[in-house]
Amino acid sequence: MPQIDRRFLLNAFALSGAAALAPRALSPAAAEPSGAAGGRPPAPRFGFDDVVKRARDLAAAPYDAAMPKLPEALNRLDFDAYRDIRFKPEKSPITSGPYRLQLFHPGFIYKRPVVVNTIRDGIATPIPFSTSLFDYGRAKFEKNLPVNLGFAGFRLHYPLNSPHGQDELVSFLGATYFRFLGRGQSYGLSARGLAVNTGGDDEEFPYFREFWIETSAKQPEKATIFALLDSASVTGAYQFELTPGDESVMEVAATIFPRRDNVKFGLAPLTSMFFLGEDRNSGKPSDDWRPELHDSDGLLMHTATGEWIWRPLRAPRVMAMSTFPQDHIKGFGLVQRDRNFDHYQDLELLYEIRPTYFVEPHGDWGEGRIELLELATKDETADNIVAYWTPTTPPPSGKPFSYSYRIRALLEAADLSPAGRVVNTWKTWPKALGSNETVDVGSRRFIVDFAGGDLAFYAQDPSTVQINASASLGKVTRTILMPNPHIKGFRAFVDVQVEPGQSTNISAFLHAGPKKLTETWLEPWIAE
Repeated sequence: MPQIDRRFLLNAFALSGAAALAPRALSPAAAEPSGAAGGRPPAPRFGFDDVVKRARDLAAAPYDAAMPKLPEALNRLDFDAYRDIRFKPEKSPITSGPYRLQLFHPGFIYKRPVVVNTIRDGIATPIPFSTSLFDYGRAKFEKNLPVNLGFAGFRLHYPLNSPHGQDELVSFLGATYFRFLGRGQSYGLSARGLAVNTGGDDEEFPYFREFWIETSAKQPEKATIFALLDSASVTGAYQFELTPGDESVMEVAATIFPRRDNVKFGLAPLTSMFFLGEDRNSGKPSDDWRPELHDSDGLLMHTATGEWIWRPLRAPRVMAMSTFPQDHIKGFGLVQRDRNFDHYQDLELLYEIRPTYFVEPHGDWGEGRIELLELATKDETADNIVAYWTPTTPPPSGKPFSYSYRIRALLEAADLSPAGRVVNTWKTWPKALGSNETVDVGSRRFIVDFAGGDLAFYAQDPSTVQINASASLGKVTRTILMPNPHIKGFRAFVDVQVEPGQSTNISAFLHAGPKKLTETWLEPWIAE
């Protein structure tokens, strides 16, 4: 399965130094409006219903896989030459209000042109391509570029970190990838519009073929983006409403038109990178001097019963797919929990301020599961983590469905769960250092730090706290729990034994009598 090269995406994202759809659950798509009351025609305002109609019409036509051919000079651009092409900020098609729009030039790995429109007073107008919009730096072309070239994507700037600044707030570039930031954050993981057959040999990467961008004087802090999705298996209409702040929020609504049966759709997919964590034995050995390398260090799930589950991420030696049955899911996200600079020591990439993205469905999405795909990777330049929710029963072709959700871009994710949280995970041999204990074949010790919630209160009398640990296969041979004053919480030791070559899922949480004090830590392990 192809991996998205993050070095290209990261630097391409940083080349310079409507009718609202009400939140609704996964459901059959609503019928189109019949018109204004009293028979009067509706005002000609472009909105989400127009994109839905285009997606419906597109689904009724045969899929056209042909891609407009770029001039060979653009196809030959290498990374450095492409990075040298910069949009001129003073050419922004949006000049009123706090937002400014910049376009990405096609070329290099971004070979599929897209149409970008602005909406003003309800009227959608395409932005024409012009070389005058760009500073080409060292890039020189023998022939003039065509006037109908189109763009690779776009980004919006906004005074996010300073009242008088213009910071990059959100970018749409490549397939259906997009990223957005809250205050004080630096780009890390990405979101996607839709995942299709992820993890299989027939995986598709749908793309947004057209965008419409609207800002309003009535709500100057909000930007609305409409997008038309297309691929061999599906078309779709999307509405993104972005509100920036300390915690920026993206409200997403979509109507999907499946073209084929038995397609696995991944809703609200998130894509990230994990190469090295605190347990350096969890992934591929590295000689890198930096202690940790990751955009996200865990998958956090909020279940229908109110339970919070923490699954640490890893960089496996071979591709691994983990499945978590989650009917009526309340939320999930890829979380960057470790905010300590000393754990990264990278002055340029700023891993400690990369955002958490947490997805909260609107309404009941029904029966389904969360899937977590972890890919092997040789370094930190490739996104190797994908997480999404997929319905138990694949939607049939010809039956459109709608759903909506919220994505929160966070730095401090403590408010997501009121309970104690996992802050560290390690594994080692199940014996004391220097001990003569015999280690049984297929045995391992997992060490988990819990902090936050009410743990500081209960740490005053550690005898009131117990650990509940289990393994899906094999057995838990020993547990040890001790207070950890350095984190105002507890350190748990869980010894597990399974037959060599077999895999098990180990879970643990802390409780005081019937009261659960922490989220549930969940760790897969294959005994060697």
